[in-house]
Amino acid sequence: MTAVLETTGLTKRYGRRTALADVELSIPAGRVVGLVGPNGAGKSTLMQLACGLIGPTSGRIRVHGAEPGTRPDHLARVGYVAQDTPVYPDLTVAEHLRLGARLNPRWDRALAERRLARAELDPRQKAGRLSGGQRAQLALTVAAAKRPDLLILDEPAAALDPLSRHAFLDHLMESVTELGATAVLSSHALPDVARVCDHLVLLAHGRVHLHDDIEPLIARHTRVTGRAADLDALPPDVTVLARTDPSDGPATALVRTERPLPADRRWAVTAPDLEELVLAHLARAARPGGPAAPTTRPETRR
Repeated sequence: MTAVLETTGLTKRYGRRTALADVELSIPAGRVVGLVGPNGAGKSTLMQLACGLIGPTSGRIRVHGAEPGTRPDHLARVGYVAQDTPVYPDLTVAEHLRLGARLNPRWDRALAERRLARAELDPRQKAGRLSGGQRAQLALTVAAAKRPDLLILDEPAAALDPLSRHAFLDHLMESVTELGATAVLSSHALPDVARVCDHLVLLAHGRVHLHDDIEPLIARHTRVTGRAADLDALPPDVTVLARTDPSDGPATALVRTERPLPADRRWAVTAPDLEELVLAHLARAARPGGPAAPTTRPETRR
């Protein structure tokens, strides 16, 4: 399957600070990608590189096989919603759509009008008087009406209340489905990622630590519960990512394994959720001497 976004040795430095270091990614078409990681991990830098807003220090990035931002036809194929969901406060909702139609050759007026009606946005309302959730919906509508093949969203729901965030994610998935697009969603809200994404990229310290479809990624991780001494006897090919040993109860470990653990009455095995998995990998990456290279081999499912 052709990669929508592909990087090779991608590095971006700002003076002495390295925002991204030797990033290797290959994201296939049709995925809804959750881009996660702590503040300063390089998520926004990666998205700005993908949009052509900045250039790499070294290495390369390709979107639809071309260097981002170098051709008008490339710009038309990428929709971008920044973290602060920028809109023009003195323009009405309808004026945003008319501006979008003039600037984008693939503009879909019918889609834009359906999105406005679905979000219950008044075309006569000035953007500066909209709520945060409404501004996010307007920014998403403008990005989607370009009919992009790649939709990039940088923490678009970060400032929204739970109800507005829920509505925004619903509209996002409707737009992605209607467009048949690939989407990359940067978010600190791991439940949101688990709800709408089917592929995960985890960045920490400017490097990729996880990169795979979510379902097989979770399948390679297991929560093991038993006596502390029994967990010490786990097979040698099991990687323990996180472990708790309470004084008044059984010990629990989150482990990564490429094959199912053998049946053993000494411990119980259950599946972790995505939030537990991500937090364990982030904690491992943050420990002194933590892994500098990916802990799961990046691969493209075919």
